[in-house]
Amino acid sequence: MTGETTPPFGWARAAAAGLTFRPITEADLPFLARLYASTRTEELALTDWSEARKAAFLQMQFDAQHAHYQEHYRDADFLVVARAGEPIGRLYLARWRREHRIVDVAFLPGHRTQGLGTGLMLDLLEEAARAGKSTTIHVEKFNPAQRFYRRLGFVAIGGTGAYDLMERAASSLP
Repeated sequence: MTGETTPPFGWARAAAAGLTFRPITEADLPFLARLYASTRTEELALTDWSEARKAAFLQMQFDAQHAHYQEHYRDADFLVVARAGEPIGRLYLARWRREHRIVDVAFLPGHRTQGLGTGLMLDLLEEAARAGKSTTIHVEKFNPAQRFYRRLGFVAIGGTGAYDLMERAASSLP
């Protein structure tokens, strides 16, 4: 996929919401780090760390996560999600022989709880089901997003450490 494009693979809900996608570049790293930090705000609010310490921790964690994803999901699509030309999220998706793995999906706070994620997820689930594949994602055990994934038909099938591996069977189209 090159340049910004309309949603691929017949993602009708994403298209209807005005979402576009493009591969990440080095120039996107500051945005992606800011997006990552926005997903940890509530967690870090519980600490008594200074803002500088929080920022350093978040940058270190983002760098480690980014390096891990790049190394372990080499064939994945690493996409910036945009709306009206502005980056608002990320979608990292690996299409493997037997399953589609959502490596990561996140939106900036101002774009959450508007149905964008639900529409995108339904498009992803439909694509995988049409290919006869399940969809999987790792979700932290105490992440409130567990409820979201359960509503979409995901069930925990295993996990390690702080994460559950959740799966939505191919046979259940959204």
